[in-house]
Amino acid sequence: MNAYQEALDYLYAQLPMFTKVGASAYKTDLHNTVALLQQLNNPQHTFKTIHVAGTNGKGSTSHMLAAILQQAGYKTGLYTSPHLLDFRERIRINGQVAPEDFVVDFTNNMRPFIETIEPSFFELTVAMAFQYFSQEKVDIAIIEVGLGGRLDSTNVITPELSVITNISFDHKNILGDTLPLIASEKAGIIKAGVPVVVSETQAEIQWVFRDKAAETGSPVHFADQEWMVDGSDIKDNHLHLTLLDTRQNKMYHLHLDLSGQYQEKNVMGVLSAVKVLQQQGWHITWEHISTALSHVRKLTGLRGRWEVVSEHPLTVMDVGHNEAGIKEVVQQLEHVNYQQLHIVTGFVKDKEVDNVLPLFPSTATYYFCRAQIPRAMDEVALAEMGARHGLQGKAYESVQAALQAARQHAKPEDMILVCGSFFIVAEAM
Repeated sequence: MNAYQEALDYLYAQLPMFTKVGASAYKTDLHNTVALLQQLNNPQHTFKTIHVAGTNGKGSTSHMLAAILQQAGYKTGLYTSPHLLDFRERIRINGQVAPEDFVVDFTNNMRPFIETIEPSFFELTVAMAFQYFSQEKVDIAIIEVGLGGRLDSTNVITPELSVITNISFDHKNILGDTLPLIASEKAGIIKAGVPVVVSETQAEIQWVFRDKAAETGSPVHFADQEWMVDGSDIKDNHLHLTLLDTRQNKMYHLHLDLSGQYQEKNVMGVLSAVKVLQQQGWHITWEHISTALSHVRKLTGLRGRWEVVSEHPLTVMDVGHNEAGIKEVVQQLEHVNYQQLHIVTGFVKDKEVDNVLPLFPSTATYYFCRAQIPRAMDEVALAEMGARHGLQGKAYESVQAALQAARQHAKPEDMILVCGSFFIVAEAM
């Protein structure tokens, strides 16, 4: 076994990991993160950052911002989670994943300290990312919040800008069971005097962000009040958008290589964020923006966002997994022509699966499955629950078996959709 695999095995074995065990891995204070970073001489203060939170869209938004800054010639770090295929996807610079030997050296050097304070997997990866970005002297790094905001391990930075994409129900057992409660957790990333962009105005919670911003003296921008989508069309797996800058009454055209219609909301947040950066003196032109947004996947390595992996049958993978995410995915299906729809899906136990299943189309054939993690929901229980909501299909022990069955049953003019959680999509890939 190689040293990199050993380091990963050590990290996974030593440390509680939210994706595997759930809520018990979530620490309710920043104590460990602060201790780890002190041990490393506080690398997080040596480079500039943008902090991105939200229930859905924070990954896409982070990648788009990274693509734009990279295209504008800045050395750009990007920290996101979870990963799909390789742990190092979490830590990238200009689209390149961190080298294996960096992960190995960092883990070995920190071992004695890890054993003293027993940090979570996430706390350690955040410290690892900050150390790498500092060592490589990035100009700026986009830091995606793991969970929530206020108590998230990433919340030890003072960014140039905070971005909050949207708020919907996810992780109720940790973040609270009303939208204002969840919003105030996410608003915890708003820092004194640091501007904040909120991608989506949501009537019942916008006061949470306004109040917090007033308290911290932060200028607040609601992106969908600064931009309006005037036209939107999907062709050749590109999303063609016409946007109106409502302040300057100017029209702009964009071609996104991310073809999910749900990216419209994210794009407005990104454009408002760029406006703030331009005012702060970052040199970003419209050409940088439009080139970057048409090559987000290539520039940053983003995957799993309405990703077409093959044609005939059209096969799409999307990491949408909570109520709002699945709603967007189902809406996107309306833009696709197919004869029969085959859906490969599975969930984790702590999701409100009963609220998500009614959103799925009852005309599709289902392949219920279970990802290979302890937190995965039993596929037979899921199939029974699906049946109660009028979803017909069979249970499969693994994602691969489910996908294989879908491929056997699908005709060339059908469609296969893989969704339900990051882990389902990762295993399908």
